[in-house]
Amino acid sequence: MSLFKRLLNPNYRSGKKSQKGEKSERSSYYPEQKLPVDEKFTYYFKNNGGKFIYCENWEETLEAFDNILAENDWYEQQVFCLEDRLCKKFDGFNLSFNNKSNSKFLLSSCESLVANTGAILLSSNQVKEKRLNELPYNMVILATTSQIVENISEGLRIIKNRSAGPIPSNITTIQHFESDREKDFMNQGSSTKNLYLLLLEDL
Repeated sequence: MSLFKRLLNPNYRSGKKSQKGEKSERSSYYPEQKLPVDEKFTYYFKNNGGKFIYCENWEETLEAFDNILAENDWYEQQVFCLEDRLCKKFDGFNLSFNNKSNSKFLLSSCESLVANTGAILLSSNQVKEKRLNELPYNMVILATTSQIVENISEGLRIIKNRSAGPIPSNITTIQHFESDREKDFMNQGSSTKNLYLLLLEDL
């Protein structure tokens, strides 16, 4: 059974049950130690407030995208998208693709998914030189399971290794996804987003 299927199964619990009478020393708010990177990313991403949709194939991805549009009434809206490949893939939903910051939502791929923080790693390949606060509040990110990395250093190394020319600029992460939850001290000043992740299985 796929790890993501088990993660999305409400009856699934990571790790072994503690023995009778044995009290767990770890808080229930923390994941089990040494989780695989896919489980770790899912845990932290959802804990950050992100909306996670696992798709086994492209048909499920299109269906999930259609459900997002219906849920938010985003049909016939302007969409911030700078990637021609994505504009073609999601053509047919009666959307107007452009580069305007006041668009209803951003549609984008990403560089990597960072497991140890649940963050989305972006660069100028996706958003040019736009800062996070210049991007639409609503976001739909398309990624694949093979893009999950352990930490940001690994994500940066991948960007460097696959860049034939100059390394992309404006490398940044999105990590805080809910504006209605109280920010803690470390998150103050960050740009929160309403973010949906369409995660396509490719492994």
